[in-house]
Amino acid sequence: MTRKVNLLVGVSGSVAAIKVEEFLDTLCKNCKSNNITIELKIVATKSSEHFLNFKNYKIIRDEDEYELWNSVGDDVLHISLRRWADIFIIIPLTANTLAKLSNGLCDNLLTNVARAWDFNKQILVCPAMNSYMWNHPITNKQIEILKSFGYLIINPIEKKLACGEHGIGGLENINNIVNHLISIIKSK
Repeated sequence: MTRKVNLLVGVSGSVAAIKVEEFLDTLCKNCKSNNITIELKIVATKSSEHFLNFKNYKIIRDEDEYELWNSVGDDVLHISLRRWADIFIIIPLTANTLAKLSNGLCDNLLTNVARAWDFNKQILVCPAMNSYMWNHPITNKQIEILKSFGYLIINPIEKKLACGEHGIGGLENINNIVNHLISIIKSK
């Protein structure tokens, strides 16, 4: 039996965003071998675009929200994306976007979708940030708030970070993230 899933991928502006294309490629390959038909839409924050250079994927940007809408009755992009998506994953989740989500701020397309999210559907986040940011006292409180809303958290790992420091804050291994997502899809 083939399963079909619409996956919305949110990308925020961490250097770990350079791994998103690998994540998408690995996910598509694994979906195919697991009889899952996946359709992807990718929402990128302005700061994430610095790290993205997709060859095979189209990015939906903040500007697209306003270009689509002209008058009452027109589609509102963040609502359309929420309706379309079966699952929403934010990879990577920066400290900045974590702070926005935990406080209900919605100043870009990604955070607007998250604020309008239907929590009867799955939402996952994959934090990636400097160890001092991850270990900051506010971070745990913000993560707990997201959990209380219904977010699934794929915690960062300990490794040598892009800044050269060693510690917790690195994006979880891509294969582990993909395997987690595949198991969620299969359970639906």
